Amino acid sequence: MNRLVLLLSALVAALAFAQPAVGRPDDARLDTLFQLLQGTRDDAVAQRAEAEIWSIWLEHPGGDVLDLMKEGVRNLHAERFEQALADFDRVVATAPDYAEGWNKRANAHYLLGHYDAAVADIRTALSLEPRHFAALAGLGLVYLALDRPDGALKAFEGALAINPHLKGVRAQAADLRTALLGDAL
Repeated sequence: MNRLVLLLSALVAALAFAQPAVGRPDDARLDTLFQLLQGTRDDAVAQRAEAEIWSIWLEHPGGDVLDLMKEGVRNLHAERFEQALADFDRVVATAPDYAEGWNKRANAHYLLGHYDAAVADIRTALSLEPRHFAALAGLGLVYLALDRPDGALKAFEGALAINPHLKGVRAQAADLRTALLGDAL
């Protein structure tokens, strides 16, 4: 059980504080980068492709939105989750088409135990950017918190189908498969 708690904590930290992304699935560069991410076995190449994906997603014309995102992330780091939630509320009100605003607000909801709200925000993020592998991995964490291991496994597998280089997600999915197989016996 301690291993599971450590894995979840590490995954939450990685997902909650990842670079902000804006849902721009129409950016032509993304298709090539996602193909590269899925096709490479080289970790360095995968890391560069992932970094470029985040960079493209980060592009947003509103500096005020980015400032709110930075403040929200600072509040997440400082474990001021209510304030972070308020910051991300302002982000999604200002820029409802900004996928990462919804994803970060989902992170704040998750950390506050507002699981249904987190699921709703993740679904919005995914409607804006269906390839948002961090949102899918976050959905897996929410489903684990809701004691829905089948849903968690499906979400983790969805994230891995997009980005097979998510080692923590891969380990979590393997643990869930083992647990679910054991339950089925």
